[in-house]
Amino acid sequence: MQPRILVADDQADILSALKLLLKREGFDVATASSPAGVLDIAAREHVDVALVDLNYSRDTTSGEEGIALVGELHRAQPELPVIVMTAWASVEVAVKAMQVGANDFLEKPWNNQRLLSVLRNQVKLAEARRRGRRLEDENAILRGTGDTQLVASSRPMQEVVKLARQVARSDASVLITGEPGTGKSLLAKLIHDWSDRAERSFISVNAGGLPETVFESEMFGHVKGAFTDAKSDRAGRFELADGGTLFLDEIGNVPPAQQARLLRALETGEYERVGSSRTQKADVRVVSATNADLPAMIRDGRFREDLLFRINTVEIRLPPLRERREEILELANAQLARKAAQYGRTVMGFDAAALAALQQYAWPGNVRELNSVVERSLLLATGGEIGAADLRLSAAKAGPPALEDMSLEDAERALIRSAIKRNGGSVQAAAEALGLSRSAMYRRLEKLGLKPDQP
Repeated sequence: MQPRILVADDQADILSALKLLLKREGFDVATASSPAGVLDIAAREHVDVALVDLNYSRDTTSGEEGIALVGELHRAQPELPVIVMTAWASVEVAVKAMQVGANDFLEKPWNNQRLLSVLRNQVKLAEARRRGRRLEDENAILRGTGDTQLVASSRPMQEVVKLARQVARSDASVLITGEPGTGKSLLAKLIHDWSDRAERSFISVNAGGLPETVFESEMFGHVKGAFTDAKSDRAGRFELADGGTLFLDEIGNVPPAQQARLLRALETGEYERVGSSRTQKADVRVVSATNADLPAMIRDGRFREDLLFRINTVEIRLPPLRERREEILELANAQLARKAAQYGRTVMGFDAAALAALQQYAWPGNVRELNSVVERSLLLATGGEIGAADLRLSAAKAGPPALEDMSLEDAERALIRSAIKRNGGSVQAAAEALGLSRSAMYRRLEKLGLKPDQP
């Protein structure tokens, strides 16, 4: 995407000249003629660099109005690079501007090459700072030190993270599938954070949780008077996500009557607010998530096949916790440390019986259930360690789930893994035991996301 420059000056001819120059050099340009206009744009829109005059209507020489503006910008967005520009250049004014947050200083009349060089340098520096912050945030998340965690020490989760990082760099639509509680929302946010859109909005909406009567209004907005309760114009989720990422959670539950309009918006970026005939356009990257069997829903006529094609350029399957048991204790300990700090509790950890119970439990609710169990056990524990009794896990749910309780895909995956294990890791022997050819076995391994040497 083009770097976006906010240019502010009270003289229309200067704004026009700067806009023409910067557009010709590949910048996207927003303009304002007053400090109030600058603050409004900076609050509503993404801006990479602000290039602002120091003198406006109040006077033409002191620079005080512009210095106050720089200070307000810095307080509101401390990481937004600000370059100040004035015809009344002086060391004193430059120092004041830098003291309140300006990153550089230019004189009028400006030198085009100098101006462009300063802008490009500030864009590069800002992007480098953003990359550094994203890396720190990603590491915190992957280490489980943030408010949320994505532990990826198992092979299946390492493959998930690898694929997510790869697709994040594109604008391809991503469909995240997996059982409830596996972390689909978290992965969607990480894909946004790893993308070039990280500094723009991440708008999340439970697409399946919207009543059909308000779906269009929530997704596309409405104008005043469109319906009884429409007291004013309102932007929808598409408009709010412009330039960023729109996360459609539980997309399998979108009402059938609304799927066609959603498809059009996803394909073209075009939509109309409810009650308006004016077509608007938004540049949105779409990430969707579901725990539903969308192909089965298509066969039943409950989901559009063309909509699935549109949202499923790349599918990422999040494995349930029972397929990555080596991460259970890591997840539990991370949650315990986080909640102990939050509640001010001193707990040494889990005793041996509790650790065994955590490992043996089926975790039908996956990571979400694990986090809830750990938090509850911390609050209820009376000793220095959390015991098995504190966990209050149902014995009926201990151990791996029965085949009849699994989805068809999970059952097939379990049978193949069991066959490979029984046959000492030999794919050929496992294939023969299951009545499959070697090539058919490898096709199933690929389809199910299994590695030939995966236990």
